[in-house]
Amino acid sequence: MPDGRHETELERDDRNLIELLQEARVVQTGVQILFGFLLTVAFQPRFERLSSFQKSVYFGTLVAAATTLITLTAPTSWHRILFRQGDREHLVTVANRFMLAGLAAMGLTSIGVVMLLCDIAFSPAVTAIVIVAAVLGCATAWCVLPLARRRSLARTGKRSLTRRPGAA
Repeated sequence: MPDGRHETELERDDRNLIELLQEARVVQTGVQILFGFLLTVAFQPRFERLSSFQKSVYFGTLVAAATTLITLTAPTSWHRILFRQGDREHLVTVANRFMLAGLAAMGLTSIGVVMLLCDIAFSPAVTAIVIVAAVLGCATAWCVLPLARRRSLARTGKRSLTRRPGAA
């Protein structure tokens, strides 16, 4: 469906890939910092005093963080390996899937960190409230609202043409 741009399919694929790789760069920095934080936690003297539940949350969060890093850096690796192979459309499709998986893993990582820290520092009631708020916040901002907008656009059969230059 036309979006008001006058670009060839190849130009669109180029733009889409550039946008995907830029989004990955933005997210990667935060995830790398969070992953580094998680790696240092296990070497702290207090780590041995964590409950088995807290250690399980830590392990799950560490795995989610590693998954996030792997999936968010995969598009860059694919781009480098497939560079100048004329497979841009496929690359955009695969990169988009990796980004979606990476964002889901990032949600799990963020919620896991919040759960671990709250469980250590606050009462179970406060921890439960904060975790529910974090889950609802991630689900709403990252899934529910964009999917609702997507359904709305599909229902009306048009895309928004009132975008700022450079907006997705």
